[in-house]
Amino acid sequence: MTQWLSETEQQAWRGLLAMTSRLEAHLNRQLHERSNLSLADYDVLVPLSEDPDNRLRMFSLAERLGWDRSRLSHHLVRMQRRGLVRREGCESDRRGAFVELTEVGQLALSAAAPAHVDTVRRVVFDGLSAEQVYALQQVTDEVLRRLSSEQAEVVDGVRAE
Repeated sequence: MTQWLSETEQQAWRGLLAMTSRLEAHLNRQLHERSNLSLADYDVLVPLSEDPDNRLRMFSLAERLGWDRSRLSHHLVRMQRRGLVRREGCESDRRGAFVELTEVGQLALSAAAPAHVDTVRRVVFDGLSAEQVYALQQVTDEVLRRLSSEQAEVVDGVRAE
């Protein structure tokens, strides 16, 4: 039997959905206006820039982003056309591929990052106390842990209901 959300849970849930939707739209707009990057572009460029070799295997990048491979592949085609990334085959695994950050991509990310971080700080963190930031981190960690657990169950062919 379904246990419906309480009024407080309902408000928290709808608030979370509204916040994430509006925050993504705001960040996407800010990035596009100031740097001609989309939020998805930025999301791809950041993990590439954090890797010592500025490159990741496709499956690893898809996993980090929480994207399916098809979505990543289509998005990378658009980014390649703009010179932000390049794909290379993997010599040890002919089915695999690497995604590499180009110099153009690094310059675009370096130019976009300061304004993006300023926006995130202004819109999200400047209005929160240290305790609220800690609580937010705890909540996101727990929800992400549960999602990972559910996804692992589905991969193993078992779904807990």
